[in-house]
Amino acid sequence: MIGALRRWWSLRVWDLTALLNAADPRASRPERHLWLIRLLEWLRSAPPSQTGAERKPAAAPEPEAGGDTQPSPWPLRRLRHLLNVLERHPQHAEQVRQLLRAVLTGTDVSALLAEFGFAPRSSFASELIERLRLIGLPGTPDTNDLGELFQLVFHGHDDATWLAQIDAVTWRRLARLLVDEELAAHWRGALLDSIQLLAGQVRAVGMAATLRQRMDDAVLAGRPFHHLAQSAQRLAELDALGDSERLHEQAQQLRAELLACRQAAASVRNHLEAWGVSIDVVFQVEQLRERTERINALLTLLTSPQPERDWPWLVVQLAEGVRSRRGLRSLFAHHYSLLARKVTERSAETGEHYITRTRAEYREMLQRACGGGLFMAGTTFMKFVIGAMGFSAFWAGFWAGVNYAGSFVAIQLLGWTVATKQPAMTAPAMAAKLDGVQLDDAAIDDFVDEVTHLIRSQTAGIVGNLTVVAPVVLALQGLAWWIAGVPLIGETEARHVLHNLTLLGPTLVFAALTGVLLFMSSLIAGWVENAFVLHRLDSAIAWNPRIVRLLGSARAQRWSRWWRTHISGLAANVSLGFMLGLVPALAVFFGLPVEVRHVTLSTGQLAAALGTLGLAALHEWAFWLCLAAIPLTGALNLAVSFVLAFRVALRSRGIRLRERSRLYRALRQRLREQPRSFIVPPRDGTAGPAVPHA
Repeated sequence: MIGALRRWWSLRVWDLTALLNAADPRASRPERHLWLIRLLEWLRSAPPSQTGAERKPAAAPEPEAGGDTQPSPWPLRRLRHLLNVLERHPQHAEQVRQLLRAVLTGTDVSALLAEFGFAPRSSFASELIERLRLIGLPGTPDTNDLGELFQLVFHGHDDATWLAQIDAVTWRRLARLLVDEELAAHWRGALLDSIQLLAGQVRAVGMAATLRQRMDDAVLAGRPFHHLAQSAQRLAELDALGDSERLHEQAQQLRAELLACRQAAASVRNHLEAWGVSIDVVFQVEQLRERTERINALLTLLTSPQPERDWPWLVVQLAEGVRSRRGLRSLFAHHYSLLARKVTERSAETGEHYITRTRAEYREMLQRACGGGLFMAGTTFMKFVIGAMGFSAFWAGFWAGVNYAGSFVAIQLLGWTVATKQPAMTAPAMAAKLDGVQLDDAAIDDFVDEVTHLIRSQTAGIVGNLTVVAPVVLALQGLAWWIAGVPLIGETEARHVLHNLTLLGPTLVFAALTGVLLFMSSLIAGWVENAFVLHRLDSAIAWNPRIVRLLGSARAQRWSRWWRTHISGLAANVSLGFMLGLVPALAVFFGLPVEVRHVTLSTGQLAAALGTLGLAALHEWAFWLCLAAIPLTGALNLAVSFVLAFRVALRSRGIRLRERSRLYRALRQRLREQPRSFIVPPRDGTAGPAVPHA
């Protein structure tokens, strides 16, 4: 099958003789462009007689033009063969040269040099739409945009790789055969036009309010963006006068102005904490930086005494741009990294409140967790009430979400805690400890100490929640038996609990899913707080005339501070509550039997079932299987949410895979040698002596 496909493809690719005979500079524009596309297809394709090994990019060594013996990619070997043929047949070389001139003079070169690789409106959304268009819709060779034609010509996945391996001698041969004075003059004019276009775009983006207001005042004092367009115009005037010495001086001045512009754009990131993060702002900063780098590259070509030596680098970069623009992963990975960082940093601020480091803090966490367990007892019975009301799947999930969200918010406002909310918020706090730190043994030991603090805190939270929720639920059940003679839930509901929570069912899978929801709630919390800051809602609450008139000045100020302090926690609690309620309901719509398993709620439900069935339940295996699932449910709730949040936090700080492996290895070693430090705080409040690690 593979051999048949290769033979079919080889029939589609023209041979070199046919290509050279078809080179007609008088042909129509799409036919000329098609000829270039076919030429590159011929360069990439190996002849049918080649074996699979010979088809690989670096199949066999070949003497380079410089005399060294190096493995050469197949397109490079074919390019050298093409040059040999053209040098032996000047008439073919002239036809190819005339065709190339017709292509370049018939297209907008500035569209390649000044616009290719950049979003037309400096918007993340517009660039995303453009990439989706490139992926989903075919391009046409009938275009006067050299950037679009470049994408059709250099569409191969490895084009940038083999272009980068072309040696200087081959580039000089290519330039000598195909570039004459007329073509060189045309390219020089395009260079000057492109520099002016790019300078105008940098000036417009840099002076836009979204960036200007976020830049350092000290950097803006020099007015770096104001003179860019005039400097680029002056460059063109000096080139027209033929004054090479003053042209070089003007180019150096323009480079200095571009450096000041990049410094001003870089200062935007220092103000994102106060102003909030917008993905469009991040995208515009990156686009501005890349445009200044393109101008620098074009200035190098303009002032170089040997431009054929500097052109290859730009061609390779443009080919790299073709490859990167055809994927969405690089766009999201690059431009969302800073947003992920700021979201996790905002979660880190909240997460610090969940980490205990001393015995006094540990006892305080136990007390707060006991309060949370007390409130969750009422949440457990409200869940049974909602289930008994016979709502449809969606409305049952909605009111369950209201129950959970209301409980979580009340626990937050009372200063109590729910253990399972800790890890997703504390993982970013720990990753923040690694920011800007050299990962030596001391830094890793400090980080491991933080992990032990966190795990002890989570242990305290779970113990506090569970030791209160179960007795309170049993007490309420006993009170109902004493007053009304019947329990708060019937035997059918109690049996249903034993059937659902058993270790033999999908409980552990549902517990892991609940950990994912806990992680998502922390992301939502960071995102909402970032949006709160980005849109300056705290300032609006404090100073908006209508709000001040409604609340009064002093109360508006208090409300502003209150919302700024609590917005992250409220967003996390409300989003988590509704996800716990609605995700199972929405899954039913798709026929998926999905449920959630929250360790505190599961413990409360099991205690309620015991209160209904009485001591006889202790003689049933079903009860003990449910009880055995409780610690595993808690472990999965905590572990999944922590691992996901921690991985995102590490990635947002650029911690490499090898460094992450060192951290995990140090954690395992601490666990083997000092397991007690993960459960009970030492008397001095530290994690214990440092453990040597590799």
